[in-house]
Amino acid sequence: MAARRLDLAGARGFDAPGAGQARREAIATLTRGWLSDVWKVALDGRSAEGIALASVGSLARGDAGPLSDVDLVLLHYGRSLSGDDLRGLADRVWYPVWDAGVKLDHAVRTVNQCRTVASGDLAVAVGLLDLQCVAGDPEVVAAARSTVSHDWRGNARRRLPQLVDSLKARHARHGELAQSLEPDLKEAHGGLRDMTVLGALVAAWLTDRPHVGVDEAHQTLLDARDAVHVVTGRGRDRLTREDHDAVAALLGHSDSDEMMTAVADAGRTIAYALDGTVRRAGQSQRARTLRVGPRRPQLNPLGFGMFEHDGEVVLGPRSTLSTDALLPLRAAVVAARNNLPIAPTTLANLAGQAPTLPDPWPLIARDLFADLLATGPGLIGVWEGLDQAGIIDRWLPEWAAVRSRPQRSAVHRHTVDRHLIETVVLAGGLVRSVTRADLLLLAALLHDIGKIRGAHDHSATGAPLARAIAIRLGYPAADVDVVTTLVREHLTLMDLATRRDHQDAGTVTAARAAVNGSRDVFDLLVALTEADASAAGPLAWTDWRATLLSQLADGARKGWEEGSVPPPAETATVDEADLQAVAAGDPRVIVRPQGGSYRIDVFDRDRLGLFADTAGLLAAYGLVVRTAILRTIDGVAANEWHVESPSGEPPQEERIVRGLERLAQGDRGPLGLLERRRAFAARPSGESATGSPGQARALVVPHASEEATVIEVRAQDRQGLLHELGLGFAKAGLSVRSAHIATYAGQTLDTFYLTEFGGRLLSPAKVAQTVSMVIDTCDGAAPA
Repeated sequence: MAARRLDLAGARGFDAPGAGQARREAIATLTRGWLSDVWKVALDGRSAEGIALASVGSLARGDAGPLSDVDLVLLHYGRSLSGDDLRGLADRVWYPVWDAGVKLDHAVRTVNQCRTVASGDLAVAVGLLDLQCVAGDPEVVAAARSTVSHDWRGNARRRLPQLVDSLKARHARHGELAQSLEPDLKEAHGGLRDMTVLGALVAAWLTDRPHVGVDEAHQTLLDARDAVHVVTGRGRDRLTREDHDAVAALLGHSDSDEMMTAVADAGRTIAYALDGTVRRAGQSQRARTLRVGPRRPQLNPLGFGMFEHDGEVVLGPRSTLSTDALLPLRAAVVAARNNLPIAPTTLANLAGQAPTLPDPWPLIARDLFADLLATGPGLIGVWEGLDQAGIIDRWLPEWAAVRSRPQRSAVHRHTVDRHLIETVVLAGGLVRSVTRADLLLLAALLHDIGKIRGAHDHSATGAPLARAIAIRLGYPAADVDVVTTLVREHLTLMDLATRRDHQDAGTVTAARAAVNGSRDVFDLLVALTEADASAAGPLAWTDWRATLLSQLADGARKGWEEGSVPPPAETATVDEADLQAVAAGDPRVIVRPQGGSYRIDVFDRDRLGLFADTAGLLAAYGLVVRTAILRTIDGVAANEWHVESPSGEPPQEERIVRGLERLAQGDRGPLGLLERRRAFAARPSGESATGSPGQARALVVPHASEEATVIEVRAQDRQGLLHELGLGFAKAGLSVRSAHIATYAGQTLDTFYLTEFGGRLLSPAKVAQTVSMVIDTCDGAAPA
């Protein structure tokens, strides 16, 4: 019989449209018909009333492969046959199956025994939900299935946590199907077993499951499983490397990479559907909890019109979905920062209704994309949701060529696209070592974008692709050149470190030449090299390779000039009326919308603490500072702030003026709201392993100015940080004569020109105290 099923599979073909499903239906029909014949012979003319032969597993579902096991249950009411007669009947059924070379899993049970076993064994319960009559009395099978299904629904609250725990344990053992070169097509996360679990969740009446895309993915995995059976002549579920070429040929793929990409895509689709359906089931269970009062949804605001609801990010009731092209980016940033998934309905709405971003992207969109890349481990799940919804293809059409693409190098543990995201996350832990976190993260995302079909040198192939992407994202020409260089040279330093003599001047020259002699770009390339190797896996980032890279980097940096700092802010043009108003003690504030963000010009009499007060006031009003330029003109502070408003409310000029006036008079009331906002904001942890960049950096830039002490600060941005820094400067009696405030991908890169209040340069001891204060403040020890 096994040979007949295998012959039937071969006769049906594999690459014709719909051939897979037709083949499995034919195998199921053949197997059931043969088992019915076996049953008739075993009965030997006796009545089948109260007794039946039923199937579970793949035969019951109709998706058995050519050499799949057969799972059978001999069902009875317990009174139809004596014990000896029952055992004899079972033997007359089981032995012909074994003799035919078919693997058999069998049981003999009454209806009540099915119920008892299902109540104590989760796997049995899930299997019995698919119970189908093969031969005999169909009422016995219907009674057993009905009883088990009723109990499954009734005990859903108790069984769901058990089911979730069993999923986690199985996935931990077998890994992610999409990320394995030798996937277990049945047991891995995203495998065929997960489709069975989806059916069980639906049978519990807890939730529905996604169908679009998921059913097609299921057929893809079944086709691959069938091909494995035919190629190997064994009923196994693991797709091993030595079978890739034969399975690909049988399925009609041009090569094994194309086949593995299709299999990985299917696994990702099923895994994502399962994870979302499990969440839906949990939400439905919580909704059944007894409540007092009306059942209103609990919406916790997250900013930009997004809310957290039952563990997911959803759009608020006043969403600007149909008019705001930035909303998908904002939703992604909010979700990843909070390590929450975006609700499937919200994803569908974002993908289907949000306007398309212009080409090139506006500055605010580019900054939001950099913020998304800087969110750390939360990026992985959110990016997967965006990719499943088709949003990534809208942002990065080039992504389709690397999606789910396998990597056959022994050092790589992920597909190309997943490796790129893992590299971004790890690069996030290295941003303090570079001047431009956004360029590091973008290069990390794109460094292997050239690993496409037909590419022989993916670095050379990827560089022009990265250039085109960076231009589309709206980066200026100089930044585009940096990203292009990083992608083109991302393998250079590791090659030099492992193959060349570090003491040889030619090695240092080659390392510097790779970045056209730029120290800042060199630092970016070192960080990218480390993140790339770490994301590849332990074989690519060993202690030995890390030491060699460090030695090369240290040797190349010796004698290299430090990167330049921004010059003092240029002189601004201020109207005479503004100067007179400010001289009279009245601050002037001008707010200008700038396509999703705002420019705020603040004119006020220069005083100790003005920087801290202005920064604190903007934070108290819920505004996020992107960049700022601070300068002083004839005793008048003329400061330019570029901010975002997560609440959607534009900044109010009168409100800012009133706040500055009260603060100048010593009234700290306007900052009370900032303290309440801080109470809900997490403080930085300082961890450095998986995305957190570690301790803040503050360094003195020598010879940068003859009139002020220049300090450069690199730290994790957070609400109120500029206020805390300004407060520290004020308490130390320091005047901020000029400053360049910039935020790149969630990291501050701020340069302060400081003097004693009165214009004196800082003494060496004062410089040391200031640097220590800045680091403590950035790392969470805010000034009291």
